[in-house]
Amino acid sequence: MSAQQTEYVDFTSLDARVILVPDSSRVSGKISLFFDILEPIDSVYIDAKNMIIRDVKLNDSQADFSYHNNKLWVVIKDLKDKNNNITFNYKSHPKKALYFLKRKEDWNIWTQGQGKYTSNWLPSFDDVNEKLVFNISVAFEHGYELLSNGELIYTEERLGKYYMNTYTMSKPMSSYLVALAIGKYDVKKELSKSGVPIELYYYPEDSAKVESTYRYTKQMFDFLEEEIGFPYPWQNYKQVPVHDFLYAGMENTSLTIFSDAFMVDDIGFNDKNYVNVNAHELAHQWFGDLVTATSGEHHWLQEGFATYYALLAEKEVFGEDCFYFKLYQNAQDLARQDQAGNGTSLLNPKSSSLTFYQRGAWVLYALRQYVGDVVFKKAVKVYLEKHQFSNVETKDFISEVEKLSGKSLQAFVKTWIADKAFPFEAAVRTIYQQSEYIQEYTQVNCEANSSKCADYLKYYVSDDAKVKVIAQRPQLINVTTFQNGLKVRQAISTYLKYVPKNLKSEYESLLDDKSYITIENALYNLWTSFPTERSKYLSKTRNIEGFSDKNVRLLWLVLHLNTPDYNSDAKSDILAELLDYTNDYHNAELRMNAFRYLKLMNACNDLCKSNLELAKSHHNWRMTKFAKDMLNELNNPKK
Repeated sequence: MSAQQTEYVDFTSLDARVILVPDSSRVSGKISLFFDILEPIDSVYIDAKNMIIRDVKLNDSQADFSYHNNKLWVVIKDLKDKNNNITFNYKSHPKKALYFLKRKEDWNIWTQGQGKYTSNWLPSFDDVNEKLVFNISVAFEHGYELLSNGELIYTEERLGKYYMNTYTMSKPMSSYLVALAIGKYDVKKELSKSGVPIELYYYPEDSAKVESTYRYTKQMFDFLEEEIGFPYPWQNYKQVPVHDFLYAGMENTSLTIFSDAFMVDDIGFNDKNYVNVNAHELAHQWFGDLVTATSGEHHWLQEGFATYYALLAEKEVFGEDCFYFKLYQNAQDLARQDQAGNGTSLLNPKSSSLTFYQRGAWVLYALRQYVGDVVFKKAVKVYLEKHQFSNVETKDFISEVEKLSGKSLQAFVKTWIADKAFPFEAAVRTIYQQSEYIQEYTQVNCEANSSKCADYLKYYVSDDAKVKVIAQRPQLINVTTFQNGLKVRQAISTYLKYVPKNLKSEYESLLDDKSYITIENALYNLWTSFPTERSKYLSKTRNIEGFSDKNVRLLWLVLHLNTPDYNSDAKSDILAELLDYTNDYHNAELRMNAFRYLKLMNACNDLCKSNLELAKSHHNWRMTKFAKDMLNELNNPKK
């Protein structure tokens, strides 16, 4: 068992020299592992899934070893207590964790080791409690940026068509946090207030999106260092977007990898920005990377802390109203989860993400209210200092709060952490005491057809309250409603789908808003509401693409095809463009949206179906499921 191995042997560092061969999706390399013997043991193992292992040596002598159950077992005989080493060569064609992808014509290769996946491409340890210092040398073709954890200390150029970057970590971490990212990138460099180098990577063609994507990064970095009270624990901090990432982001130690869907321009920033994900992954550098939960039972110590500190960082940037509104929304989501019978204890390793993230954040907010700012911040600092570069359980944090506050937290832990049900009423009472904004928001209930709803829409200062009114009673929208900001105008485009003639001029102004969501909604609603003016709306929006999934452009193509008298000579080119977006060199969201539109128009031809077949083997399970389901529907239409 992995937990038993850590009691007998302490692996202290791993040096890896790896070469990636993209055309064959192969990784090969040499591993040097250093370890100390804690208690007598007859063998040790290294996790290495589906690998070919050879030339295994123990302290520079041929080793007695075996490979089975996806583990390399090395027999231990008469070793010294300190500074032993195992070396070996390996080769692998990983099916998980290391993804060889093409973005346009260039390689974009990245890893995702969350859970127990790093051992699919790098011999390492699936047990999160085994922490060691990783030093990675990675070789790849010239012309690409090679990124990994830690500090770049050496570049070796003379390797033919390849070159090698060597990165070193100064402190230990769990194997799931080892990362590689390879692609065509430029970089913007900054320096934190405390002197930590910050490197912000981007595709060269996205240079105009750098400021809007990484907006507030340095401010949030400086804020979190001060708020947490423990210095950023690694040599530097790098962030890199990648093609078709599996999640929003991943907090690899010193190297956050995130979805390039978050690379946005100034308009996209207003709808779907990177700020919260940015802050969340950064907070993980302390909570998850520096201190790591011993098991899934204590997973909230990572996700709950990262979610809470990301909310604090957003509060620093956007203000208190944003902070309390998100807390309230999270409480509502947790209450709905309980009502559906899906609520679980925070200590249940099978809990939902909503429980680990949002309920975990609520625990910290409520605890801070209960013990006060001074005690809470001191407890966090002591907790990190005491357990840095090691593993933790819930009691490790709670005990520090109890010591400093002088209060028993037994009842608090039962209510907020151990019980299945989220304490919604207690949460609302807590937040009510802090925020008039939430008090105002919760007064709105236009579903009951209150005569006050028109006044709410006219006089309330809160944008969120106005959005709530519009969602419940869109018929109350009038000319003056359009005189609000982006959020309220976006709500108009979302909930007022059929445009009255008396609001036509105001509604047309939505096409000029700095919101791709608003433009998409307004274009469709105007196109359907005023058939005789469809050409005008298409001409006005013909050069707008939208997000990375081209939400506006795809809609425009479909509306073009369904407007017979608009630029009729271009129909074949327009259909060809729509079909092209189903090809595998485009991102998954763009492809799925293109497939949906083609199915809606009964235009999924042989090329479309061929690309659906290819999508069935996509690395993202959502894309795979989508392709299988759509092919099934196309091949077995309902009568």
